[in-house]
Amino acid sequence: MLTWLSRDSLEFPPLNKAMREPNGLLAAGGGLSAERLIQAYRHGCFPWFQDGQPVLWWSPDPRTVLPPAEVHVSRSLAKVLRQQRYRVSFDQDFVGVLQGCAGPRAYSDGTWITEPMQQAYLRLHELGYAHSVEVWLGGELVGGLYGLAMGQLFFGESMFSRADNASKVGFVTLVERLKNWGFVLIDCQMPTQHLQSFGARSIPRAEFAEWLERHLDKPTTADWLV
Repeated sequence: MLTWLSRDSLEFPPLNKAMREPNGLLAAGGGLSAERLIQAYRHGCFPWFQDGQPVLWWSPDPRTVLPPAEVHVSRSLAKVLRQQRYRVSFDQDFVGVLQGCAGPRAYSDGTWITEPMQQAYLRLHELGYAHSVEVWLGGELVGGLYGLAMGQLFFGESMFSRADNASKVGFVTLVERLKNWGFVLIDCQMPTQHLQSFGARSIPRAEFAEWLERHLDKPTTADWLV
């Protein structure tokens, strides 16, 4: 039975209470306060819902992850990186990246990054949890991604691209930076061919929970404005 959250409590049900079908649906309701979102990621779940739906919280099993040390860069992408066609920055235009990720997609009629979701993650950015990667061509923002950093873990949320390989360049640049900062795992949530091409793989939800327990509160050398 689906658990409905109250607005007064930040507690989530145990991850093993998540539904098998649809895979990982753990709870509904409760709102999108910064405190609840932080608790959700620490607990091992994340929000994902469409306009007109209640807030839905998910913890799929298996979970798709990528250890930064295991990233795979294809020869064609390595060539693009060497050309230095794009400039990559961090936390320079969080709102622009949010809007880019929320924009229309050829494969979808709507977006899960609704206005309330954008406001929620903007608040997390202001609190120092959510970060953006911007990819520029000249002075134009042509790609990027955003997610949350906690301890030695990065929780990827969404990416977009308006030019060939732009989001890929941003992602690989981020992974290299995370590796240098001492991050040990990137949460990719659900499998896609795009992420699997970089070496992302699936692990049991219980194993993901162990990563959270071991690394959520460990220090890094992260400096997002460098």
